[in-house]
Amino acid sequence: MDILRARLESAAAALRSLEEALALDTPSALERDGGIQRFEYTFEVLWKACRSWLELIEGVQCASPRSCLRALGAVGLLDLAETAAALAVVDDRNLTVHTYQEEIARAIFSRLPAHTALMREILERMERRMPT
Repeated sequence: MDILRARLESAAAALRSLEEALALDTPSALERDGGIQRFEYTFEVLWKACRSWLELIEGVQCASPRSCLRALGAVGLLDLAETAAALAVVDDRNLTVHTYQEEIARAIFSRLPAHTALMREILERMERRMPT
């Protein structure tokens, strides 16, 4: 359980750094790209926390971001619309990791506030379901 708590804390710290990047009023291209980088590592930490949470709390095994997010829906942590939105986060994360185009960067950055809010909600729900 200590490993899970550490993963949840790491995810919370990563989310705070992403939220900090998104708080800029008019980010430069460099700041935007830094925000996208923060999104990438925040997502990585969060899905791995989800994997640990699912295994330790729900007894569910998953091996990939998509399977873990679907499993969160299956155990009732996410509803259908949230699961679909979470899978869209995976799509954007894959685009940022595997390609770089200015147009894509601008589009993804514009979606980061919604992605961040969903990731924050997932984290908070997992934390609320932790045993005391």
